Amino acid sequence: MAQDEFERALSYANSTLGLLKRGTIPPYPQFYELFYIYSTGVNKALNERINAIFSDTHLPSLEVVESLYNEFLKTNQIDERVSNVSGQMSENIDSVQQIIRSASQSAKSYSGSLEEANISLDSEINPEALKQLTQSLLAKTRQMQINNKQLEERLELSRSEMALLQSDLEEVRRDAMTDSLTNLSNRKCFDRELEILMQKANETSSPLCLVMLDIDHFKTFNDTYGHQTGDQVLRLVAATLKKNIKGRDIAARYGGEEFSIILPGTKLKDAVALSDKIRKAIQAKELLKRSTNEKLGRITASFGVALLVSKDSPSTFIERADQALYMAKRTGRNKVIAENDKLMTSQAAA
Repeated sequence: MAQDEFERALSYANSTLGLLKRGTIPPYPQFYELFYIYSTGVNKALNERINAIFSDTHLPSLEVVESLYNEFLKTNQIDERVSNVSGQMSENIDSVQQIIRSASQSAKSYSGSLEEANISLDSEINPEALKQLTQSLLAKTRQMQINNKQLEERLELSRSEMALLQSDLEEVRRDAMTDSLTNLSNRKCFDRELEILMQKANETSSPLCLVMLDIDHFKTFNDTYGHQTGDQVLRLVAATLKKNIKGRDIAARYGGEEFSIILPGTKLKDAVALSDKIRKAIQAKELLKRSTNEKLGRITASFGVALLVSKDSPSTFIERADQALYMAKRTGRNKVIAENDKLMTSQAAA
């Protein structure tokens, strides 16, 4: 590496660490990469977004940084992985086609040899010529057997390679639909699944409930104890959701400290009961600061629950659940409010 290139890379690295320190952003590899690319200025769209964030808020939140990483880098990595797998699949298909062509040529050649032998046998042939013809056919038959064996081996290898590539594609698909911090479904997956499940519920006239939940006072908690502890809270809530849902239920990180649960085949009263069970489970967990084992108290969450109606679009369905969540926040937090709750109906009347 030339000296000037080394100095330039070092300058970018120092600038990156300065930005992370300024924003109190943990220097995890993905965030370091994000701000290193920002420091180089090679991604104009990324730089414009980060400049706007620093200009508006001075200090970007960890949630905003994570969102930028998912948008600008994780998506690119997934696209690159898909492209690599697609290229390997294309090469594998070309290889299989070559195998088939080779096998076809071999079979055609063998068929020609048999035809020639048939013509020779139809005419008078002396014992010596018959012996030579028999030996020739045996040799070509053995070669044909060898070719077929090689064909089987090459096809089996291609089958195994295709199975691995299929597995890689499935992993890429899961990564594209998973929130990296909590390992729940991400917003993209939530949007897709909600639309699919709404359509199924309308077609089968079966109930479908949506729960929106938000961690109470998360920003204050995050600012007080730091982003790493904030991440711990998010993972704790995510683990609680995973533990309490089942079957076709889908839990997702909707954004920041807000989560969602889609409950197919679930009536409103049952969705409320499940939400309250999760609320109590979250409240029951005492949070410890891992580095010092300091007790940080308990966290709580507020829930809003809505039941699908035939005229709903995804946005109106989410809006009604969000309104119930907002009412839970307004009336004291750490509670579950359903859209048919008296508080909601009295607000609508007012």
